[in-house]
Amino acid sequence: MVDRMLTRFRQADDKLFYRINASKELYRSLFGYVTHLGGARLTISSILILFILCQYYTEIKHTVIVAMISLILSHFLMTFVKKGVKRIRPYMTLPDAVIHGYEFKDHSFPSGHSTAIFSITIPFMIHYPITMLVLFPLSWLVGYSRVVLGVHYPSDVLAGAFLAFATAMMVMLFF
Repeated sequence: MVDRMLTRFRQADDKLFYRINASKELYRSLFGYVTHLGGARLTISSILILFILCQYYTEIKHTVIVAMISLILSHFLMTFVKKGVKRIRPYMTLPDAVIHGYEFKDHSFPSGHSTAIFSITIPFMIHYPITMLVLFPLSWLVGYSRVVLGVHYPSDVLAGAFLAFATAMMVMLFF
């Protein structure tokens, strides 16, 4: 029964991957830029800029520190899970998967870009709910871009977002 359930889950994940990944070239090019919002350079730079700004805007200091700790912890957890699960990237396993951009050599589960962007945005969305109007769609677009570009399954993105959420909640609980 468990095998049948896992098979159905994989089939649904593959089907959703193909639906999202089979997009026009222009669309993939746009998401080639969006995806960088969850990359290491931009997420680390953003949190460092926010840390500098919170010296002047002290009301956001706690949230910035929570986001910074969440980003660091979730990165270590994500790396640990990637090495343990060892899921092959979709463009390496699925016929007709379209890869756009850089071909990653590491494993795909969970999505590091999704983990990073959600790790930073979730503390702000929780502490300042109005920011959810901008930050949630932005974070979601980064995750979506990973599937459009062919480097992640939809479940990789959801796992990254969940890992970020769990990490942010733990940090907020203890900090």
